[in-house]
Amino acid sequence: MWERWFRRGLLALSVVLASFLGYLLVTRSNPGASTRSVTTVGAESADARIQDFTYTQTNGDIVQWKVQAEQARLFEKDSQAILSNVQVTLYGKQGQELTLSGDEGMLDTQTKNFQLSNRATPIVVETQSGYTIHTNHLLWTDARHEIQTADHVTINGHGLQVTGMGLLGKMDTEEFQVLDDVRVDVVPAS
Repeated sequence: MWERWFRRGLLALSVVLASFLGYLLVTRSNPGASTRSVTTVGAESADARIQDFTYTQTNGDIVQWKVQAEQARLFEKDSQAILSNVQVTLYGKQGQELTLSGDEGMLDTQTKNFQLSNRATPIVVETQSGYTIHTNHLLWTDARHEIQTADHVTINGHGLQVTGMGLLGKMDTEEFQVLDDVRVDVVPAS
């Protein structure tokens, strides 16, 4: 008789443990995790999301550049901020500005380097001296205060249109170089 009670007790304990295990599986599981893409998982694993993001780089009291974005997803481990609808303002020695706008970007919060890109239309860079630069992708290297791209570039302004591949812009000297396949056309000033 005691064997019968012992078996029933073990059976009841097994049912309780199985129920508890089933409860844990249902409440702690992540349904659909195996069907998600790597991009989606990365987007969801951001440490923080910020609307109306602003990041300003200064040297003492002097503002060197400012990044503004509609949204930023911050990844502390990678020292990155992934940005949407971005506007960047770079300040020169005489306070002159260079304005950049892009659909998306990435800011390295450790090195202070950033990149901008557009999906459909080119990035528009407007200089204070009246030139407009169009390209699809730009990189800023903070240590050298340079913007650069390897993509196609068009520069318009003061009756000139310069096209080519690649661009190197040095903010300290406010000089811009088109690197390859350079073509210069004289166009009516607008």
